[in-house]
Amino acid sequence: MVTNSQVSQLRRKQILKGLKKTQGIPHIMGIINVTTDSFFAGSRSLLPENAIKEALEMWDCGATWVDIGGESTRPGAEPVDEETETKRVVPVIRALRKAKPEGLISVDTRHASVAKEALLAGADMVNDVSGLRDQAMLETVAQWGAAVCIMHMQGEPGTMQKQPHYEDCVNEVRGYLDKQASLLIERGHPQELITIDPGIGFGKTHEHNIALLNAGRTIASQGSSSILWGVSRKRIIGHLTQQEHADERLYGTLGIAAVAVSKGVDILRVHDVKAHIDLFAAMKPFLPELQPTK
Repeated sequence: MVTNSQVSQLRRKQILKGLKKTQGIPHIMGIINVTTDSFFAGSRSLLPENAIKEALEMWDCGATWVDIGGESTRPGAEPVDEETETKRVVPVIRALRKAKPEGLISVDTRHASVAKEALLAGADMVNDVSGLRDQAMLETVAQWGAAVCIMHMQGEPGTMQKQPHYEDCVNEVRGYLDKQASLLIERGHPQELITIDPGIGFGKTHEHNIALLNAGRTIASQGSSSILWGVSRKRIIGHLTQQEHADERLYGTLGIAAVAVSKGVDILRVHDVKAHIDLFAAMKPFLPELQPTK
């Protein structure tokens, strides 16, 4: 007979496994936006039944995580009230937990009340684009002992891309993320459940973004923290490939995904799960981690 305690231990092992790359390959986190205004129209699934169907398909394609969000945080986005956000994400999370009990689910929110309801519904991780600025969110994550992704964002979504400025972008972002992670660890939160995201496109210029990606794993001062990149179809891809529209940026996104392997990234948050799974399947036999020793 399996006890609740054993189930909880098994679940934690599964979550920890999903936070660290496997044989040099990042885990894939599929993006599900239960919104009307996310920057990539192809990711919007406002109807719960559509969001659920798409998330299940992402898991079937090989995604380790699905990330459910109910508020767009693209540059210039207007905030969504917490009640509306909760009504968007919680039914989807609850249905997914029932449909696939072993699946790993992240909730993309910066609001403690939404995070709490999502965790109650079955979410395994809180993905906070505001990087635990809100004391209530910090306390919620600590009290639940949930996996968490701490992202760096300068400013707020509505204004963050209006002349972002740093004296030393990489060091400032690293310092902020380290400080926020330390606040959790001081409250007894397991360091291995903390993931760090440099926040590409969130209050950064193109040059800032490139510097942060080049920093790779060094962006995390806390050595055992996982690294997540969210670069899929973003403006940085458009800048590099001269593709103005998000629906034209898949190939450039895959190029950055290949770079992520060499940078030691653990999780990639993406719109196009199958394309990334195929990319990594093709790369896998050639990775140093899998080469036979002589």
